[in-house]
Amino acid sequence: MRKLHGPPDLSLAPGHWVRRDLLAWPIDEVPAGVDPADLDWRLHWSPDGGIDPAAREPVSWGTDEVRLDPDGLPEPVLAERPQLRGYLCLRLGSAAAAQAEQILRGQVVLSLHQPSGRLVNAGALQHPGVLDELYAAATGARLGLSWHDEAPTLRLWAPTARDVRLRLWRPSDDLHAPGQAVPATREPDGCWSVTGAADWRAARYRWEVTVYAPSGRRVVTNQVTDPYSVSLTVNSTHSVIVDLADPALAPQQWREAPQPVLGHAVDQVIYELHVRDFSISDKSVPAEERGSFLAFTRDSLGTRHLKRLADAGLNTVQLLPVFDNASVEEAKERQRRPPQADLRALPADSPHQQRLIALTVANSPYNWGYDPWHYQAVEGSYCASLASAEGSGRIHEFRAMIGALHALGLRVVLDQVFNHTASHGQNTKSVLDRIVPGYYHRLSPLGFTEQSTCCPNVATEHAMAQKLMVDSVVLWARDYKVDGFRFDLMGHHSRANLLAVRAALDALTPERDGVDGRAVTLYGEGWNFGEVANDARFVQARQGNLGGTGIGTFNDRIRDAVRGGGPFDHDPRGQGFGTGLFTASNGAALNGDGYQQRDRLLSDTDLIQLGLTGNLRDYWLPSNSRRVFVRGDELEYNGGPAGYASEPDEVINYVDAHDNETLFDALTLKLPVETPMADRVRLNTLCLALVTLGQGPVMWHAGTDILRSKSLDRNSYNSGDWFNFLDWTMTDNGFGAGLPPEGDNGPKWDFFRPFLADPALKPSPDDIAEAHAQALDLLRLRASTRLFRLASGHDVRTKLTFPVSNTAHQVPGVIVMHVDDRVGAPSQDEWSSLVAVFNATPLPVRLPVPGLDARHLLHPVQARGHDPIVKGARVQGEWVRVPARSYAVFVRPW
Repeated sequence: MRKLHGPPDLSLAPGHWVRRDLLAWPIDEVPAGVDPADLDWRLHWSPDGGIDPAAREPVSWGTDEVRLDPDGLPEPVLAERPQLRGYLCLRLGSAAAAQAEQILRGQVVLSLHQPSGRLVNAGALQHPGVLDELYAAATGARLGLSWHDEAPTLRLWAPTARDVRLRLWRPSDDLHAPGQAVPATREPDGCWSVTGAADWRAARYRWEVTVYAPSGRRVVTNQVTDPYSVSLTVNSTHSVIVDLADPALAPQQWREAPQPVLGHAVDQVIYELHVRDFSISDKSVPAEERGSFLAFTRDSLGTRHLKRLADAGLNTVQLLPVFDNASVEEAKERQRRPPQADLRALPADSPHQQRLIALTVANSPYNWGYDPWHYQAVEGSYCASLASAEGSGRIHEFRAMIGALHALGLRVVLDQVFNHTASHGQNTKSVLDRIVPGYYHRLSPLGFTEQSTCCPNVATEHAMAQKLMVDSVVLWARDYKVDGFRFDLMGHHSRANLLAVRAALDALTPERDGVDGRAVTLYGEGWNFGEVANDARFVQARQGNLGGTGIGTFNDRIRDAVRGGGPFDHDPRGQGFGTGLFTASNGAALNGDGYQQRDRLLSDTDLIQLGLTGNLRDYWLPSNSRRVFVRGDELEYNGGPAGYASEPDEVINYVDAHDNETLFDALTLKLPVETPMADRVRLNTLCLALVTLGQGPVMWHAGTDILRSKSLDRNSYNSGDWFNFLDWTMTDNGFGAGLPPEGDNGPKWDFFRPFLADPALKPSPDDIAEAHAQALDLLRLRASTRLFRLASGHDVRTKLTFPVSNTAHQVPGVIVMHVDDRVGAPSQDEWSSLVAVFNATPLPVRLPVPGLDARHLLHPVQARGHDPIVKGARVQGEWVRVPARSYAVFVRPW
């Protein structure tokens, strides 16, 4: 038990109110050596706070005895909340249970007393469990804004509120005035509603909620925007009444351009892109539209670049968060950027660029946007003007972007961040916690808000938090024609959350909703950490838990094996298969001696080969490192099983993303410094090939095809346009922009300085153009045959082999993959057999490949393609010859 010094701290909430008549209390909050059955347990409640369990209760308080239940918490409760296993079970008296709805509108305290009456301990109660039971009907409520006969109805879930009013400002009203107060009607499910008139259209509003706030142990009246806002004023000060079905908000191209359709989820080739990055430096876009949604509607260098990629085989653009975020200044006249001329004048390894950028962070126009404020409203900083950010214009411009991307043949995936909010408690940018305090965020055993995501964690295991998640995804899919969703830190959600999202999307039909929800794809970060790790609070939506759902997770196994090291290494020079491990050592001590490097390279080869199968848990792999056949889930990665997928669409293979260093920067840090730029370009393509030509969906970070650099910045979320530079002229890749921001990169500056100062490490425009041309051929290769996109785990297991692996002919740094369509049911492909050879070594290789014959020819895409070196790849009987730092694909017709 915590040691008590003076009165108990009632700001702590170690107990839980889980059902109308049921409480849970941790055994370690009972004094050691004391039998809980010998204590008197009392529940206290007060509408206005001020409870002192050691004092005599005033008339305004309520109190009731609580009974210890020796049978413990019921199994259904523990199934829902496994973190309560081992807690004491307490039964409320009938008086308190009957008044639960009223009691929960004020302060609630549980106290423990010795038979003599002396106070032993006391604490507040966490109440999400009982709120979910009492107000279960609210999961079916239409929250936010709805329309009937031209009149809007606004509905807010606030079950613990004393009073709720709507504050309304008509379009001509001054927002600094108090606004019109409109009383809301309380409904049995804990909702409050107001029905307005037709002339409320375009009016601004806030909810005014009078509620007990545990953080201050007092009753407060909060004016707060609507968590279901569909539009907002500039900087999100007020919600705006908008009808998403208004024809004036539906651009023609958005209405008419069909949503691109995938043959199967494994066909996804994704380009991860930040809206502002796309055009802020593109001078072919009108100045006022740079960095905005409308830039995607222009015939510009950026859209032409996307068109080239789409024509080659790219089919999806994944946008970093576009919902309303809490960090970016939306009013352009108040935004601050350091003078670009000042930045350009500084040396390539200078610390001064990042210092100048740090001075403007408070009013910066730049942020990745992973700080949610309003989940269903479009971010206003991406609007072309202040007028369009003020209200419904943001909806029209966002839809215009969606329509333009659809017209290019590109699906649109949105990055969703339901795992945390930007703020909590009584902070001015806190929304959910100022409406239903203590409900929406996940709390620690003592009632503090968990922040393992680096921000206040959202408890989507609670019914109404899940509802917000599901309702938001459905809105983006139905009302904006979004084609897919990527979930940030998805492992902080439950498998049940994602299945609820999937079911809600599957219910959308073209006839009723204008979209086919079954075609919407879902994937996310299935990392396993924090207070929810290892299914501590629920079965997580993490790697290994999503088999059979069709929901994908990012494959960090292949990422780390190709790049080398890990994203949090102190020394960033750890090498991998694609960065010279063993085959071109950079001399860094952390890579070990030659024997250690060879062993690790063989292990990395195993992980990459498993990734090429779609990371299937039940694929039997000829392991180079263990010298036997092993199942995918018998290979080890960071102490756990490497293989975890049941089907190839359950992983997203990638080698770089917005997080961590770009692929070019990783190659810069890890390759021997003397590596020629032409070889760096080839290895950039080879690393991409290792994920692009494998089974399952693939994602590229925007600009990876043009050697994009962030000047070695590993976390550029607020590093401004300078470090996030993206140049569609293919003149400057961004390398040598100065030492990256000190906060996330400072400990590595000593490693970075010599690289940034070396002009030989900055590619020329010709190098960048070469990388782009090679990347286009890679996309064409993937798109040319279904053998790179087998749709089932069964087909992968029967058709795909690694014929040289764990044989005397295995060459360290070389992978040979054979996909034989003559085995099992044919895929109706043009080719009966495909052999792909990946040679990451600095020397050409010649080796025998069982199953290869004289009818295998270099794939026409490569034979007629841009790269003259790979055209030297040859088949000679059962032997194949592949140039250094190249990949070659050989195909056999039927």
